[in-house]
Amino acid sequence: MHRSDAITTVLFDMDGTLIDSETIWIEAIQAALAAKGIALSTEEITRIEYGRAWKDIFHDIHTCWPEVYTTIQEMEAFTVPYYEKVTATRDISIQGSVSLLKRLANEGYTIGIVSGSTRERIAAVIDKLGIRSLVAGYVGGDDYPNGKPAPDGYLAGARLLGAHPSQCIVFEDAPAGIASAKNAGMICVALTRTSNHKAEKTESSDNEHCQPDLSLDDLESFSFSLLA
Repeated sequence: MHRSDAITTVLFDMDGTLIDSETIWIEAIQAALAAKGIALSTEEITRIEYGRAWKDIFHDIHTCWPEVYTTIQEMEAFTVPYYEKVTATRDISIQGSVSLLKRLANEGYTIGIVSGSTRERIAAVIDKLGIRSLVAGYVGGDDYPNGKPAPDGYLAGARLLGAHPSQCIVFEDAPAGIASAKNAGMICVALTRTSNHKAEKTESSDNEHCQPDLSLDDLESFSFSLLA
């Protein structure tokens, strides 16, 4: 029996996998720091933000510039309205990924979301994508102690949905998230559509264990037969 034959549970990352939100959060963080006199390039912000839990992003920012935003809530008061203003007039759903989620749910797989975002943000995205009835459960950055690449998030997602890691497949886009899934002992499929920067980071990893089992530029084309 192939490993994929045992799969019962599908775990999706959110930012960068279901929604094309990473660039907007990068812009929001860049603007928030600029408002306090800290000028960083997009590349510098990307290294801090990309594929990581919000609490870990803020920790790094606060460590480097403790006087800029003293609490995570203070920084969110800038970044969240910025994000909401941009997304109010822009559809940021990644259609191929959402289509795959719906297809797998209709085929009887249990669907979960594992994200570094807050539970409130995840719930809002689920409602905006119209997938509330399809998602059995979700975990956010505050639901597990260590952010990606630690396995905590995906292990928490599996526990929530009553699945063993060997029964789970993960869809991710970021190297840290891919490493998290593989460290949790799960099959991982990488979405590589969003930027050359992301693809380069994934391919340049020297940890073979943390490479995805499959890479696709559109998750709508996914089939379990591709893992055989």
